[in-house]
Amino acid sequence: MLLRHVTGSIADFHARTIPDDLAVAEVWSFEPSHPALVLGSAQDHTVADAAATTARHVDVVRRRSGGGAVFVHPARSVWLDVVLPRHDPHWSDDVREATYWLGEAWQRALATLGVSSELYRGGLEQTPWGRLVCFAALGPGEVLVDDSKLVGISQRRTKAGARFQCIAYDAWDPYDVLDLLDLSPADRSAAGADLTDRATGVGPRLAELRTAILAELVD
Repeated sequence: MLLRHVTGSIADFHARTIPDDLAVAEVWSFEPSHPALVLGSAQDHTVADAAATTARHVDVVRRRSGGGAVFVHPARSVWLDVVLPRHDPHWSDDVREATYWLGEAWQRALATLGVSSELYRGGLEQTPWGRLVCFAALGPGEVLVDDSKLVGISQRRTKAGARFQCIAYDAWDPYDVLDLLDLSPADRSAAGADLTDRATGVGPRLAELRTAILAELVD
């Protein structure tokens, strides 16, 4: 796979499209310039709390892939995309199985850090907060550690290929995202209590994890 390092605006990054003439698979290793609340393709900006995002200087953007909202921070998360043409050996017409190979690559990367993980092979999990927050539910190919989600993966498919978007954190705090959403105090409290143990992070080893996953993916 071809590696491309991408920096700058998270809005510009998510506006990128899968090239119609994509010849080989590419890995887009993205380092945003500012924190952002990234909404799923089915969400609109009214999901966000405008006052909260403005006060915290957090950009609000929509991605083209599905799922709920995620919080992205330059120093606290690893974000990378894998763009796959349909003729690539990793391609699968099965939407669920299409992510398994990528989740397995993350597992191998984590293993180099001494972290044991498991791959979620079920369908899209239905949970009370799953449509709102990405890490509130599991999707195919995502990676868990001690039954908590560590790597989130979403995908968008076009005639040209597929774009898989991946994120992992140093630590999981549900209020990083919940405090940026337009929720009543009661709903925010209920969601926070429910999501506390839903996900996890890799601690101060994010840079190592980025290096390890790129080593697994890039030829």
